[in-house]
Amino acid sequence: MPPKIRVMPTLLFKDVGLVKGMGFDSWRRVGSAMQAVKVYNMREVDELVFLDISATRESRGPDFETVDELADECFMPLTVGGGVRTIEDVRRLLQVGADKVAINTAAVDNPDLIRQIAHRFGAQCVVVSIDFRGTNGSAEVYTRAGTMQTGRDPVSWARQAQELGAGEILLTSIERDGAMCGYDVEVTAQVAAAVSIPVIASGGAAGYDDMRQVIERANVPAVAAASIFHFTEQTPLEAKCYLREHGIRVRF
Repeated sequence: MPPKIRVMPTLLFKDVGLVKGMGFDSWRRVGSAMQAVKVYNMREVDELVFLDISATRESRGPDFETVDELADECFMPLTVGGGVRTIEDVRRLLQVGADKVAINTAAVDNPDLIRQIAHRFGAQCVVVSIDFRGTNGSAEVYTRAGTMQTGRDPVSWARQAQELGAGEILLTSIERDGAMCGYDVEVTAQVAAAVSIPVIASGGAAGYDDMRQVIERANVPAVAAASIFHFTEQTPLEAKCYLREHGIRVRF
C-alpha cells in the first residue's frame, strides 16, 4: 500500500518576518512566523518547513533563538533550514526543537556533512534541499539561495545524497517558485525515480490539482507549497480533502 501523502506549507524567513517572492527574488512581506505557526496548528498540517533564506547569503548560522520560540508553539513536525554548515548547527537545531534539518549549500560544498549528520543523528533527520533551474534535459542545481551554479544535475545529486545518508529530498524549481504555474513534473519524476527515499515536490503550486498531478505523475509522497496558502483562500486541509476525493491517501 502506498504511503499517505503529506501536504507541507513552507515558511520563508528573511530578517524579522516571513516573505514570499518569485524565482527566489522580488520578496514581499507576508506576516509573522509565529502567527503562521499558530494558524497551521489549527489546520491539520502534516509537517511545516521553515527556511531562513538570508542566512547563507549573509554568511551566518541559523537563528536558533527564533527556531526555539517557534518550536515551542509548533505542534507538528518541523523541518528547519538556512545557514546550516556544521554538525554542531544540526545538534543545536534539534536541541531547540527542530525535528529535521534541511541542508543545501553546505551539502554541495561538503557532501560528507550528509554522512556525518546521518551517522550522528539518523537519516530521518537529514533533508537535502535541492534547488534547480531549467527543466527536462537542462536542469542544473543552484546553491546560495539560487544564485550560484554548481554544474550538477538534480538527478545525480539526489542519488549521491541518498548514498551519503539523506533521509529525504526537498526538490524546488527556482523558476516556478511563486509563479503558481504548476510543479515541474518532469524533473520531479526523474529525481523520484532515481532514489528510494521520499522526494518532496516544491515550487509552482497554483491549486490542489497541481498537487494531484505531481503526486500521480511523478510518484512523490509529499508536496510543499507557500504562495497558495499566503495569497489565496486555499488551505492545507482543503488540499487533503481534494486529494482524498481523487483517490489519493492522505493523513487526517
